[in-house]
Amino acid sequence: MWTAAMDDVLVKTRNNIGKFGDLFPWTGIHGGDYKRSDHEDWTEGFWSGLLWMCYEYTADGAYREAAVQTVASFERRLDTHKVLDHHDIGFLYLPSAVAQWILEKDESAKALGLRAAEVLLQRWRPEGQYIQAWGQAGDPQNGGRIIIDCLLNLPLLYWAYEKTGDARFLEVAVTHATKSRKFLVRGDDSSYHTFTFDMETGEPVGGSTHQGYSNGSTWTRGQAWGIYGFILSYTYTKDPLFLETSRRMAHYFIKHLPEDYVTYWDFNLPDAPDNYRDSSATAIACCGILELLEHLNEEDPDYSFFKQAVERSMSSLVTNYSTKDDPSAEGLLKHGSYYVRGDLSPDDFVIWGDYFYVEALMRLTKGAPGYWYERNE
Repeated sequence: MWTAAMDDVLVKTRNNIGKFGDLFPWTGIHGGDYKRSDHEDWTEGFWSGLLWMCYEYTADGAYREAAVQTVASFERRLDTHKVLDHHDIGFLYLPSAVAQWILEKDESAKALGLRAAEVLLQRWRPEGQYIQAWGQAGDPQNGGRIIIDCLLNLPLLYWAYEKTGDARFLEVAVTHATKSRKFLVRGDDSSYHTFTFDMETGEPVGGSTHQGYSNGSTWTRGQAWGIYGFILSYTYTKDPLFLETSRRMAHYFIKHLPEDYVTYWDFNLPDAPDNYRDSSATAIACCGILELLEHLNEEDPDYSFFKQAVERSMSSLVTNYSTKDDPSAEGLLKHGSYYVRGDLSPDDFVIWGDYFYVEALMRLTKGAPGYWYERNE
C-alpha cells in the first residue's frame, strides 16, 4: 500500500513541477486546483521539501533540479527581508535549505539555513523568555503571544547550535520548548493553540485559540504540532520530559479519533453531520508518532499501540483521503482544513498536509525521516 501511494505521489509531483513553475502551492480552491503563492506566506517550504523527498526516493534529477531552484528563491526571500513578522522560519528553511544540506552537504545551503536561524532568533523576547509568534515586538495584540506551531520551528535553532556551537540557539530553543510544555499543554494532555504573557513582566495571562473551535477546545492540528514538536526537542536534547509530553499528547490524539482514524478539525466540536475533517492534522500526528517510535523500545507497552495507530490512520489516509483515483488532481490529500472559523480553505488541499503525508510514507517505505535533523552517518 505504501509503495503504491508513493508511486502516485511521484507522478503527481512530477506533473506539478511544470504546472507551478516559480510559484508555490498553498491551499486548494474549494476542492479544485491549488492556489499559488509567490513567497508571501509560511507554507512555501513544504513544496520544496516535497520535491527533496521525491528526489531522495528516486534519485531522479528532475526533482532535484526543481528543488534546487526553490532553495535559490529562499535565499532571495531572506535577502529582501520578507520573513521578519512571523515565527515560521523553520517551516520555510528546514525543508528547503537545510534539506539540501542534509542530502548533499551543500555549503551554501548550510549557510542559508544558519542565516535563517539568526532571523528566527530576532523573534526572541528576553523580558518574557519566549519566541513571539506574530507581529513586531510590542504589538498590542500579539506581542505576548506564543503558539504551539512554533515547536516545529525550534529544530532550526537546535540544528544551528549543532553546526556552530553557539549556545544562544540552544538556550532559546530549550527555554521556549520548556515554556510551551508548561503553558500550552493542559493537565489532561490536551493543548491550547496559543498562550499570552504580559510583554513587560513575562507573567502568564492565559490560553486561547486562534484557529480552534473555542478557547477551551483542542484544535487538532495544534495537538499534532505538539506531538511532533516535543519529540523533536527530545531528539535533540534527550530531556525525558519532552519524550513524556509527546507520548501523553499522542495518547490523547489517538483516543479521540473518529471511527475512520482521521480527525476532525477540533476535538471538541458539537456533533454535526457536516463537520470538517483535517487530514493534515492526522498526517502530522502520524509523522510525530513515527518519530516517537524511534525512541521507544519495542517492549515498551506503548510501542505496539502507537505503531498500530499510525498504520490505521495512514491506511485511512491512503484509502479514503488521497487523490490516488484522480490522476488530474494537483493535491495529494483531500479534506485538509486551514482556518475553518475564518472560512479560509476549510475543506481543501493544503500543502503542509501533502508534505507530512509524503514524509510519513517516506518513513514507512524507506525509514527516512524528514528534514528536521541530520541523519546518522
